[in-house]
Amino acid sequence: MKKFLEGGEKDSSDVNSPCKRIKLESDESMNQEEEEEDDQAILAEFSHPVPWQKIEAEGLDCDYALLFSKEEADKLFQQLEEEVVYSTGEEAKVQVFGKVYNIPRKQATYGDEGLTYTYSGVTRLACPWTPTLEHIRDAVTKTTGQTFNFVLINRYKDGQDHMGEHRDDEKELDPLCPIASVSLGAARDFIFRHRDARGKQSHRQIAPVKLELAHGSLLLMNSPTNTFWYHSLPVRKKIIQPRINLTFRRIVAKRNDQV
Repeated sequence: MKKFLEGGEKDSSDVNSPCKRIKLESDESMNQEEEEEDDQAILAEFSHPVPWQKIEAEGLDCDYALLFSKEEADKLFQQLEEEVVYSTGEEAKVQVFGKVYNIPRKQATYGDEGLTYTYSGVTRLACPWTPTLEHIRDAVTKTTGQTFNFVLINRYKDGQDHMGEHRDDEKELDPLCPIASVSLGAARDFIFRHRDARGKQSHRQIAPVKLELAHGSLLLMNSPTNTFWYHSLPVRKKIIQPRINLTFRRIVAKRNDQV
């Protein structure tokens, strides 16, 4: 089931490479020494390249890496435990095929002011970024070159908490931006299943792709992954430790003139 295609570090010519070099427009009056200093400062800003693993299958394109050391990840986990406020009441429910269920995990949404995100029949308003969420978001941006304005947080108390098969294909999401998934805490299995190979009525034999998302890891789900593949975090009864997952997204803000 497990399919890793080693991609190594991304080529520096890739526009999404973590080690990309951005050249600022300079004033003609700026001398060569000043230009070199600017170049060094820009490179320093993107000075956290990581060794990527490429994960590919038919219509599936992901990149996986360890973003934080164990010490960093431990600290971030504890800070999130103190800062994040999770949804309660009606916001802690989900609608599936017209029926309302309690979410088998805790959830929270944070992001830029005024942003909302609708999924599973529920619309959620983004809470203001906390310092730790800003730190993690900026680390993801420095590593990927992508910007994000929203994060969905899921907290799993142990292996009984889980997430069913679904696709992150909501219309609010920018189709050109990958979804960046940061995992902290207990390592958990993460399974992709092709839409044509699901259920008893499946008409194709396509093997699922199984990953283990480690403490401090980053998974990038690139287009067109969420078009063709469902993903889930199944129950694992032997897991007794908690896990926090943060999926950073870019939501396209609605204009006032939109109907």
